[in-house]
Amino acid sequence: MAARTAVVAAMHQELAAVLALMPDEQRESVGGRDFYVGELHGQPVVVVLSRVGKVAAATTAATLVHRFGVGRILFTGVAGGLAPGVKVGDVVVADSFVQHDMDASPIFPRYEVPLYGMSRFPTDPGLSEQLSLAAFRALPGVAVHRGLVASGDRFVSTTAESRALQLALPQALAVEMEGAAIAQVCHDHGVPFAAVRTISDRADDEAHGDFLSFIRDVASRHSAAIVREFFEG
Repeated sequence: MAARTAVVAAMHQELAAVLALMPDEQRESVGGRDFYVGELHGQPVVVVLSRVGKVAAATTAATLVHRFGVGRILFTGVAGGLAPGVKVGDVVVADSFVQHDMDASPIFPRYEVPLYGMSRFPTDPGLSEQLSLAAFRALPGVAVHRGLVASGDRFVSTTAESRALQLALPQALAVEMEGAAIAQVCHDHGVPFAAVRTISDRADDEAHGDFLSFIRDVASRHSAAIVREFFEG
């Protein structure tokens, strides 16, 4: 049997549409989280809500590796757009992640994770390509971007913060709160990881406006469509 795939999201609204694709899942509670074990299109999966932030994401990823023995992890959800051409409703598939709030300088260079000698944690190239192709097929007419995504324990929601991030990390396409932590855990354990994010806002003064309704009405549908296409393809 193929290795089990984990599908992870940070918020209930992001996960609900994915769970609806599973015909007969079994719930297992570990560490205060509900892990839904079952199949998607005949492939073994475990679907889980990581909750928000890097610590929550890392805890969830470690549990997926050690308790459920997953062979790969997919993360889906929303992000704020940073790069000029990344617009609300677009999709970003991460090639790598950086923690924009990691700063152990002057002992280590800014953004470098201490004792790793690296600041950017790559996603798995093959898995990311599969996810990109699934997004193209599932969402015709929606722009799909590939590149660097920044993570941090802060909801970036002012124009000043957004511009500062753009200047500090000009290659970053989007900003969110979990991906870099999961990328680091997967790096530690040699587990392939890929992430796809729908752009919900521009991480500026308007970011808080219709955030939850966007997740419910748009991003959750994007997530379900991409995941369905990924497992069907």
